[in-house]
Amino acid sequence: MDLSNFEPLFGEPKVESTPARPFLFQVHAPDSSQLRVVVTDFLSTTFQALCSIQQLDDMRDETGVGGSWSDFLEYLVHSIKFGDVKLLLEGQSKSSGPRLIAQKSKGMPKISVSLRSLVATAANEAIARLSIDMYKAYQTNRTLLLEEQESRHQLTKVLSAEKEKSEQLQKQLDGLLYSNRHNSHKIHDKLTSDTSSAATLYDKQSDQNPSPMKAPKRVVPAHRRSKVRGVLLQDTEDD
Repeated sequence: MDLSNFEPLFGEPKVESTPARPFLFQVHAPDSSQLRVVVTDFLSTTFQALCSIQQLDDMRDETGVGGSWSDFLEYLVHSIKFGDVKLLLEGQSKSSGPRLIAQKSKGMPKISVSLRSLVATAANEAIARLSIDMYKAYQTNRTLLLEEQESRHQLTKVLSAEKEKSEQLQKQLDGLLYSNRHNSHKIHDKLTSDTSSAATLYDKQSDQNPSPMKAPKRVVPAHRRSKVRGVLLQDTEDD
């Protein structure tokens, strides 16, 4: 169990005090064996807590968060980063001192960290360290954001070029289809015209050279037809 990959967390806890004044907190791992929690208003009040691996393991047992060590750290991070984080000052908590409480969501186990006050040089050093770490985190996030924006810009340029290319291809295709349809209509019109001309010419030739009508063959009635039933042979005498 270690904290070597723990990313610093920053936020603003809810404070129930009169008058209400803003606080900021930082949760980070100065080394692989402990977590440091710093809460300050950058004026007169600064708190700190150091949690060892053993104390964090005890916290896991107290909260009842099951699973592995990495599961508990994930729950801790989500509770602080996305959950409801409150700062209870002197007299606002059941315990004797101030506490930072984080809850992932309503009804879920609470992460509670006891804080102690820092004064003079220790407070100034904690504020300075928090400010520098916050600036580094800002620079890192800004760099990542700029890289993402540049990637999106390049992607937009590529998509725009592809869109323009697609539009050009579509125009060429439309022109080709129009040309084919136009040629098809011309061929159809020419064939229709040739057929019509041929039909007209044939009609004119028919009018100029009418075909002679053939007289129908006359049929002789059967009762008038001569019937030859045989051949009559007759000898002729020479004179």
